[in-house]
Formats: sequence, C-alpha cells, structure tokens
Amino acid sequence: MHELSVCLSLLEQVQAIAAERDAIRVTRIELKVGPLSGVESDLLKSAWPMASAGSVAVDAELVIDAAEIVVRCSACETDTAATPNRLVCGNCGDFHTTVVSGDEMILQTVELETS
Repeated sequence: MHELSVCLSLLEQVQAIAAERDAIRVTRIELKVGPLSGVESDLLKSAWPMASAGSVAVDAELVIDAAEIVVRCSACETDTAATPNRLVCGNCGDFHTTVVSGDEMILQTVELETS
C-alpha cells in the first residue's frame, strides 16, 4: 500500500513540528490533496491509524481537503478548472495546458497540545 509510506513520511514531518514546539500531543492534521497527486484520500485515511500508532499523533484527527484541478492554457493564457481525464482549457478548448493545481499534497495545518 503506497499510502502507508506516504503516511509514514507525513508522520515524520508532523513529529518534527511537534518536537520543535515541545508539543505533548498532535490533535489535528489538515492536508490538501489533489486528484492528480497519486494519493487516494480514502486509503490515506485508512492507513493513518497504523502509521501513527505509538506516536504523538496517535489520536490526531486527519482532515483531507480535495484540491481542484486547474490548468493554464498556452493558447489563451487563461486558468480554468479541469477534470482528471480532460485537462483541456475551459475557455477555448485547447489541449496545450499546464497543470497549475490538482497534483499536490500539502500539509496545511498541524494543531498541537502543549503542556
């Protein structure tokens, strides 16, 4: 399961943040995950309890926000929404586009409890 290794990497980042701030517990983690990131949000959520077991984040709520796919058109230079299987310009219909967002996985927020 690819998502377990993603969770373990995420946990490393979260534990480093918690250690920097002398936190005793992580209560909430918010991620932004795009549909083109290669990460399945449902599988990530199901892998999280196994990855976080025995850590400061064991009881942390994992919240995953879906990122929109946005492409920039090379022809008309417009940014428009797109779908995973149709990365064309929503303005002129050209297929020469660049993904602006939708391929990311971003750690947005980590809520901590300190002593």
